[in-house]
Amino acid sequence: MRQTPLNERYWLSSREAADYFGIGEKKLRRLAENNLYHGFAVYNGNRYMIIRKKLEEFLESAESI
Repeated sequence: MRQTPLNERYWLSSREAADYFGIGEKKLRRLAENNLYHGFAVYNGNRYMIIRKKLEEFLESAESI
């Protein structure tokens, strides 16, 4: 089975996103909880799924503040 590289995936788990962006997993979960209206996180069952491209856009906009 072929694994898709993280930079090509649409959805990332919170652990994968933390590794990809170099953010602590706990911090990423807090960002997801507090910023659900930004659209980069979806709560699915008992976990947050991160939309990689939207989180990239959110982090880029946060850097300019």
